[in-house]
Amino acid sequence: MTNKGRVAAVITSTVLVLLLSAGAARSARIKDIAYFLGDRSNDLIGYGLVVGLKNTGDDTSTPFTIYTLQNLLNNMGIQMDPTKTTLKNVAAVMVTGRLPAFSRVGSRIDVQASSIGDATSLGGGTLLMTQLKGSDGKVYAVAQGPLSIGGFAASGQSGSSVQQNHPTVGLITSGGTIEKEVSVRYNGLHTLDLVLRTPDFTTAQKMAQAISRAIPQAAARPVDAGTIRLEVPPSDQNDTVNLISKVENLEVTPDVIAKVVIDERTGTIVMGQNVRIAPCAVAHGSLTVQITEKPTVSQPLPFSNGKTTVVPRTGIKVQQQKAHLAVIGGGVTIGQVVSGLNAIGATPLDLINILEAIKASGAMSAELQII
Repeated sequence: MTNKGRVAAVITSTVLVLLLSAGAARSARIKDIAYFLGDRSNDLIGYGLVVGLKNTGDDTSTPFTIYTLQNLLNNMGIQMDPTKTTLKNVAAVMVTGRLPAFSRVGSRIDVQASSIGDATSLGGGTLLMTQLKGSDGKVYAVAQGPLSIGGFAASGQSGSSVQQNHPTVGLITSGGTIEKEVSVRYNGLHTLDLVLRTPDFTTAQKMAQAISRAIPQAAARPVDAGTIRLEVPPSDQNDTVNLISKVENLEVTPDVIAKVVIDERTGTIVMGQNVRIAPCAVAHGSLTVQITEKPTVSQPLPFSNGKTTVVPRTGIKVQQQKAHLAVIGGGVTIGQVVSGLNAIGATPLDLINILEAIKASGAMSAELQII
């Protein structure tokens, strides 16, 4: 394999480049790129206690755990003195979950418990009944059950320790029960709003045209880049589900903006198919300066009054690799750009710097996003 081939192989294995040829854009179902207004989930949160831990819970430096347990026991008719209580089998946690759209009373949801004290592990613990509230302060679900942490933590007296995953966060599968519903009604409405997950004027126009062709009575029209409004035909006002099902399964080809996403931490570069480069020249090379210190000892002549001293000796070496100048033609595809950069021996870090410089020069017709 030639040097050029080896460089290309290294770049291919290190940098992920998404290449889509022109005209290869695929259509998508409307339900995959948009949703009807009202079809959304709601976040829930609550505060609770996890019990049954094996000396891995909160200690006395977390007072709210003891006071919470005191209030719980007082409600059960058991009196306790928090100043004389030492607990290691109980941990205070924040419990979070998500209320799906159209969920009904009695439905089950997954919940997650996260330690907020100094507990070292929630393994083997059980979450006591915890109310989960929405942003309006109302209780929508109740959670309880044994936790699964999917990890562990162990330590020795010498201070050595080993940990896998996060033992202070646990999941309770189907551990929450819906107690209150969020009412969403589509029947009887005269209009429906379809919301794009990624707003785009061109995609909104294409979507409205596709709906109007398939269902002329809906009279779909784009309101803005993220909303398409449909008129509900009189025959479907009492059977809106039928209309929604037809709309969701229609296919459109979404339009995407030209974008280059760079992750400098991992050296990953993702480029869209619409990225174009104007005529420009790219020079790639590196300058290495190496400074070394090799002190020598200066010994005086015999029977002289001189002193032995250390004389510094500095060596400077400058090495510059040959820079390659590559010319990139106008209107080339991103695949041609990567091939050209590979040809001049660019490493993943070099690719990132080169793309940033091309964008700064105004030669790249794309949005550059660094994450």
